[in-house]
Amino acid sequence: MNINLTSKNALVGASTQGIGAGIALELAKCGANVTVMARNEQKLKAFTEKLPVLHDEQKHQYLVADFSDFEAFKNIISEYFSLNTVDILVNNTNGPQPGAAFGKKTEDYQSAFDLLFKTVCETTNLALPKMIEKGGGRIINVSSLSVKEPIPNLALSNSIRSAVIAWSKTLSIEVAKHNVTINNILTGYFNTERIKNLISHEAAETGRSPEEIRKAREDKIPMKRLGQPEEYGQLVAFLASEYASYITGTSIPLDGGLNNTY
Repeated sequence: MNINLTSKNALVGASTQGIGAGIALELAKCGANVTVMARNEQKLKAFTEKLPVLHDEQKHQYLVADFSDFEAFKNIISEYFSLNTVDILVNNTNGPQPGAAFGKKTEDYQSAFDLLFKTVCETTNLALPKMIEKGGGRIINVSSLSVKEPIPNLALSNSIRSAVIAWSKTLSIEVAKHNVTINNILTGYFNTERIKNLISHEAAETGRSPEEIRKAREDKIPMKRLGQPEEYGQLVAFLASEYASYITGTSIPLDGGLNNTY
């Protein structure tokens, strides 16, 4: 199986590090023109220059956007789609602050909703008309295993990501007749800055060492290791390809078998 995404245009959110970077790299390796999106222009520029270019027609670019400021994001993403078309949309954002449900304010949930739901909905709604006009497209949402079983100390993420799953499943049914597929990836534990930050937060809350917490997480995974961002990118590349043309409305665990232990 040779995944060829030549001439396809991809937009990947939160893509200067971690899972987003792994996705952008794999899509570029398959020949796609990749737009990477994040809030730090210096990091975006440096990362874009590292993306592989396989042929003269392959072009990469970056888009500076802050997911945490929805009104500003809305203007930026609207301008982007007024000038660009996208065949592959990867909805990925940075996660909200960790913490228990008890003590979170309604304002905290509203901020998380803006970050995790409204940005995804806005971007998808802008991408869909051209996908439908062209007769197809791929939308892939980076989600979490927490939609199946809430993860302790991630109340905001647990709540809002579940809403995204329900919304995307509903939308996938509506647009399937246009050959637009929408799928979710339920993320397990990956070797990223996000997991390091969560481990540090848990260490501060519990007094346990980061090493102990990391080892405990790895021990829960049947494969006994964290996933690597490139492994994530490989699944996204498959879902973005013609080989996945009959897969839609799914939520696929990518977790080294962790989902089966719940």
